[in-house]
Amino acid sequence: MAITLVNPEGLPRIDAYRQVSIATGSRLVFIAGQVSWDADGVTIGEGDLAAQVEQCYLNVAIALAEVGGTFDDVAKLNVHVVDWTPDKMPAFLEGVARAAAKLGVTPAAPGTLVGVAALDVPDHLVEVEAIAVLD
Repeated sequence: MAITLVNPEGLPRIDAYRQVSIATGSRLVFIAGQVSWDADGVTIGEGDLAAQVEQCYLNVAIALAEVGGTFDDVAKLNVHVVDWTPDKMPAFLEGVARAAAKLGVTPAAPGTLVGVAALDVPDHLVEVEAIAVLD
């Protein structure tokens, strides 16, 4: 495995992710921001943040699988949520947990969550992009 996840002493321990990833692989993979579209471009979970987060993570997993990777290879996640407020965290974490259960993984790479005014399509509530490192 090309990624080692670390929580350094002196930084808070966050259940949803680790603070640092160490990449030792030889191929960088950049996954475009994934929204909650299915393969036909239909929005999954309209108005439902948890359902959209789940679909975004599943779409990242599809992209990773295409190049021979999994969430174990993810070095960094960036998440953009429309009109983010802290009260949306339970729905966000529910979506991640549902995707993790379907994928049989625990996505724990360092991540950044940013609130944004809007995404490409008004129905989209979240977008997830990933950087992975493969051997």
